[in-house]
Amino acid sequence: MPHYRILPLGDTALTLEFGDRIDPALQAAVSALDQAIGAARAQGHLHGIVETMPTFRSLTVIFDPLETDHDRITELLNTLPGSSLEQPLQGRHWLLPACYEPSFAPDLDSVAHTIDGDTKTVVHLHSGCEYVVYMLGFLPGFPFMGDLPEPLHLPRRTEPRTRVPAGSVAIATGLTAIYPWESPGGWHLLGRCPVPLFDARQEAPALLQAGDHVRFDPVSATEYARIERALAAGELDASAFQTSCEAKPA
Repeated sequence: MPHYRILPLGDTALTLEFGDRIDPALQAAVSALDQAIGAARAQGHLHGIVETMPTFRSLTVIFDPLETDHDRITELLNTLPGSSLEQPLQGRHWLLPACYEPSFAPDLDSVAHTIDGDTKTVVHLHSGCEYVVYMLGFLPGFPFMGDLPEPLHLPRRTEPRTRVPAGSVAIATGLTAIYPWESPGGWHLLGRCPVPLFDARQEAPALLQAGDHVRFDPVSATEYARIERALAAGELDASAFQTSCEAKPA
């Protein structure tokens, strides 16, 4: 069973901390435990747990203090089969379109200059990797994904923008992300994705989940507009971009 330490978080929650760094192995352990808790709850076990919140390296468990407490939750977690926490993480695979053309990529030139390359190199590096969704945060549906190729490891912008368009594909430090909403932001903007990442009408509003795998498929501005129109008209569903790690969606 993975090792973690338990940290009390008020009288309605506790945090299970697996480590102190961003690491795919820690993220996999967090997600595996989160899935094990979800499966146990679905079977009517782990009474009193209200919600879980996974991060890069920890899992916060929120519970109803009228039904249970820290000690009882700790006992219940220890009853989870160890094998269920050691299974390989089975995240979904996505191939998401991204337009890297200048109108959608205000920082592409500056990033290329910073790494002593050209824009084609930046696009090739960014779209040539498969990323793991470490966690959702900052905004509803905002996926923190890693790990970027080493040449693209850049600090955040010294001057954050007050408005970053929804769908913006961005990088900072060793991570990449997609802004699901228009918001302020200090990451470098390399392109834009037309696929909505959050829909409150869905049973699971966030399109991506921790443990998912994401690749970016470079598309032209014309193809971006076609996909955006089809999604808005209901002719295309976001699930169409879920795929195997080998296959490309139709």
